[in-house]
Parts: sequence; structure tokens; C-alpha cells
Amino acid sequence: MGVIKKKTLARGSEGGVKYVCDVCSADITSTVRIRCANPICNEYDLCVPCFSHGKTSRDHDPRTHSYQVIEQHSIPIFTEDWGADEELALLEGAETYGLGSWADIADHIGGMRTKDEVRDHYYETYIGSSKFPLPERASPRDNTLSEQIPREEFQARKKRRIEKRKEDAKNAPLATPKTKPTTSVPSCHEVQGYMPARLEFETEYFNDAEEAVQHMQFDPGDGINPRTGEMEPDMELKMRIMEIYNHRLTARIERKKVIFEHELLEYKRNTAIEKKRSKEERELMNKTKPFAGLLRHKDFVDFTQGIEREHELRVAIARLQEWRTMQIGDLKAGEKYEQEKQQRALRGPPLGAFDRLASNRLNKPTPPVDGPFSTSALTAPDLPVRLQSGLQTPPDSVSPASGNGATNGQIPHRPKFPIQPLPNTTALKFNDENSADLQLLTSDEKEVCSNLRLAPKAYLALKELTLKEAMKNGGIMKRKAMREFLKVDLVKVGKLYDFFVWCGWIAKG
Repeated sequence: MGVIKKKTLARGSEGGVKYVCDVCSADITSTVRIRCANPICNEYDLCVPCFSHGKTSRDHDPRTHSYQVIEQHSIPIFTEDWGADEELALLEGAETYGLGSWADIADHIGGMRTKDEVRDHYYETYIGSSKFPLPERASPRDNTLSEQIPREEFQARKKRRIEKRKEDAKNAPLATPKTKPTTSVPSCHEVQGYMPARLEFETEYFNDAEEAVQHMQFDPGDGINPRTGEMEPDMELKMRIMEIYNHRLTARIERKKVIFEHELLEYKRNTAIEKKRSKEERELMNKTKPFAGLLRHKDFVDFTQGIEREHELRVAIARLQEWRTMQIGDLKAGEKYEQEKQQRALRGPPLGAFDRLASNRLNKPTPPVDGPFSTSALTAPDLPVRLQSGLQTPPDSVSPASGNGATNGQIPHRPKFPIQPLPNTTALKFNDENSADLQLLTSDEKEVCSNLRLAPKAYLALKELTLKEAMKNGGIMKRKAMREFLKVDLVKVGKLYDFFVWCGWIAKG
């Protein structure tokens, strides 16, 4: 093989195609070479000395194989500074690498040609020609340039140009290293997997869509039955697959359009804006995102800002309504109310005499107030305040110790709740089968569950349901109402009602 394509590491260097003798390996790029014309010897080149001495290698037989003498076509044909060999290399490079890959085409041409020089020459000589797609001097009889500029003078100019550019490249200052790579790879962008130069993502929507059509072939004349003139089933299947493939490509383009239109690739900026919003605002913005595919960016921004403004107005109206309920008449009093409300929310529940977690709370920081549907919200911090309405809690038959706090750091003694077992029954004894969640109960609650023959888990469920209903009425509960929503024995419900009132969890209605 006598052809070597010199792909250089630096753009704009000599590059090009190099020819060597297949016998002595001498460089014959810039001189006359002898090429074997026999099909057996593909691109077999010899220098003139080896050809004159009859030297051979591989399958070449100089006695029987025909040959052709190839001279260097270094003469101008279309422009004064481009030779015929460079014009041919330009067209070969465009066919090999495709129009637009000017850097690769310049390397294929060689001779220190730059990509800008190659691009400008192609546009001026071929695209801008009045005889497009042919150049102005495309006629084989047009020898004007070759007669004005002899071969020797043109080659001398070319040699001086190459040497001058080599010297300039050698004396050029070192390029300043860039802090960020410029290649189109995902690491060059703040969004992982995005390639800016190609406007593509490493993983596209329907990323495997091309697999269905990658081996599909369409030959001229296929698909039509010559006898009936109808389309064959195989061709109908191929056309249906192509329709599906085109539909997926359309969907992929539409999603890219939304990403570019709404500037979703500006990840850092969008994240900074998102952090400034509250939790409710973020949830509201997530609900508006499906409308981004229907609106332009400016219209979508106006739409979301209107939604945010509506949300702010609704919150303000709800706050004013709450102030009116609390008989607050001016903004100053309202601000004071909001501050005190926030302080109450941050304040922990008061320590009760029978609070089974009282000993742990003395040594732990106050936890934040949970939501209204959590277990801790069922014993609200302001429940004792709500019960100061003249209602008897606990009942007259029982006189528990007054006050919810400890005296001198000690929890005062409180008598046990008097509860009797159910008639004609014995107390429940806890074992491995019925003692699930028993550790969550206080000693009084364990005794109540034993006498009423209630499993601890069932008792906790009844307790939670009762306290939820009581919270809806400000902590007030009637015995009759408790019997209606607790679907258990009425005797057990009555005793549970007395126990909850005795503990101070609910008030008599």
C-alpha cells in the first residue's frame, strides 16, 4: 500500500496524503510516481529508480502488469493560489468527512491549510460561482491560469508559503490554558448529560427508538407486488414502524423545545429561585409545570406570577379572617398576635402530673409542634386553657391533685382511678399474645385495659379516635356522642369516658 493519510494532532499543520514507494519506502509525494494499473495491485506505487531497475514486491509483476505515470498536479486551475491536487483533495475530503467538517478537510488537504481558508475557498469558488455547482473556470480548455503561472513558479510559491507558516507556528506564543474544556461533553455543562455543541442529551427521550430502524433497508422496486400492484405486508410493516419512529422523534423534539424555550438548562439560577419560595409556593409551582408545554416562556412567567399573587392574597385573606375571629381591629395588634402565636407554637406542651414522658422532657429540648393530625396534636398545649369554662373536669366523685406542673421539682401524688371489672367477667391477664404495645401505656391505663378486657392496641385506637373527635369541639365530648362513634360495648364506653375525663384529656359536655 503506497498511500498514507497523515492525520496530525495540531489543526492547521502540514497533514494531507503522503505517497511512499512500496519497495524502498521513499517519499514520492512531491515527485513523479509509477502506479500499477492491474486490479491485483491496489494502490501500488513505485519510485522512478525502483521502476527503472525492475524491482518488485508482493504480487506485482512488472513484465505483465500495465502501469501509469502520475505526475504532481501542482498547477493552478481555478484560482491562483490553489493547485489542481489541492482542489481534488478538497473534494475528496468533503465526500469523506462531509461538508462543514472543515478542520478534517483541511487536514486531508495538508499544505498548512487552515479550516477558515478551506471554507472560504469552497464558498467563493464553488458556491459563489455563476456556473454553480461548477467553478467559473470549469472548462477543460481553459488554461489561462496554468499559462500565466508556470509549474515551477507555482511550486516555489507553495513551498515558500508552507515554510513561512511553519515558521510562524514555531514562533507563535503558547495558547493560554482554558479553565474549562470546550469540547461538547456532559462535564462541560452544569446539567449532567447535556452536550451544548450538539444540542443533545446523553440519554434522549425514547433513547432506544433508533434500534427498531437501524437495520431496515429500502431498495428500489421493493414493496409493490408486480402481479397485483398492491403493497406487500412486509413493506406495510416497515412503513408502520417508520411512522412510530417519526412520532417518537417528534415527541423528542417537542420536549427539547420546552427545555430550551423555558431555560430549564440554567440549573443554578433556577435552583436559587426555587430556594427562595416557601413549601406551599413550591408545591403550587409544581402543579403549574404541565402548562409550560402550551405557553411561551414570557406567557408562562406571567401565568405563574399571577398564580403566586393569588396564593398570597388568599393567605392574607385567611389571616385577616382569623384576626376578625380573635377580635383584632388593627395591624399593630395583628402583628403582636402573630408573634405570640409563633412563640406558642415553638413552646412545648406543659408537663402533666400523669404524663408518662415527663421525666424524659426535663432533659430533652422541646420538639417542634406537629401537625393537627399527629398524635401529639391530640393533647394540644392550650387544652387546659380551653377547659376553663366552668365545666367539671374531673367529676365530683374524684378529686385529683390540682395543677399540671410539678412542685419543687417533684410530681405530686394522685389517687388511682377507681374502676371495677365488668360483671360476670375476670380481669384480663397480659401474655405474649395480647401484650402488643403494652409498653406504651401508663400503669393506670394498663389497669383499665385489664379490667375492661381490652387489648393495648385496641385501647390506643379507641383513645386516638376519641381525642380526635374531642379536638373538633374544643376538647368537649358528650357521653352519648362517644357511644355513637365507638362501636363497642356501651358499658366499656361509659367507663372509658369516665377515665378520659378523670385524666383531663376531654371535658364533659
